[in-house]
Amino acid sequence: MSSLTGKAGLVTGAGSGIGRAGALAFARRGAAVGVLDLDARSAEETATLIAKEGGTAEPIDLDISDEQSVQRAVAHLEETFGGLDFALNNAGIPSTNRELTEMSAEDWDRVLRVNLTGTFLCMKYELPALKRRSGGAVVNTASNGGLYSIPHAPAYVASKHGVVGLSKAAAVDYAPDNIRVNALCPGLTRTATFDTVAALAGADMAGQQAAATPLGRLATPEEIAAAAVWLCSPEASYVTGIALSVDGGRRA
Repeated sequence: MSSLTGKAGLVTGAGSGIGRAGALAFARRGAAVGVLDLDARSAEETATLIAKEGGTAEPIDLDISDEQSVQRAVAHLEETFGGLDFALNNAGIPSTNRELTEMSAEDWDRVLRVNLTGTFLCMKYELPALKRRSGGAVVNTASNGGLYSIPHAPAYVASKHGVVGLSKAAAVDYAPDNIRVNALCPGLTRTATFDTVAALAGADMAGQQAAATPLGRLATPEEIAAAAVWLCSPEASYVTGIALSVDGGRRA
């Protein structure tokens, strides 16, 4: 894959899991990376890891559900790096494990506000920044739950289907500006979030899910990050408006 030296971008949810792996992967390709996370300490830790490898990173604490927070972060990075060429909108939250009729309106609103509205807010300010650089790429982390149903996760499934649809809509609308927008749909990935959900499930969730996956295992954050970097790279210059499933053959 070609170098991203001279490019700059941002990763949300970069304090852990797929986001941290993505930030590191972009930096290893030579890009300057805005490391954004709700947890300021985690963002600092990721930025420190990048700096130790000789890369350039700017940590920022960010609440993607708050428009002013997003606006400030994007403006700061655009000023710091001189512009933005890519964005990986990865931040999100799981929903509580319950049926739709047992879910409170407050829980529903929270999941949709973070996962879907948060992605919208990020793109609202990223897209003009990319346009000022005469183009670029956006990758929105959805989920295979954005392509089919997951039992007892109505808000999560709805939000991730929304992210896929929002990505396709933006891909069409901003193609004339030389901006590509794609959705990334990971299968189950061994992250801290997965471990938390698995613990609540009270069963060998990892083993069961691995057994149901043709490749026989869950993804690593680095494998998902590699797909995100490719989607932002020149090698994917004719790829826009897709929902890329990275799931070890699960959909097949």
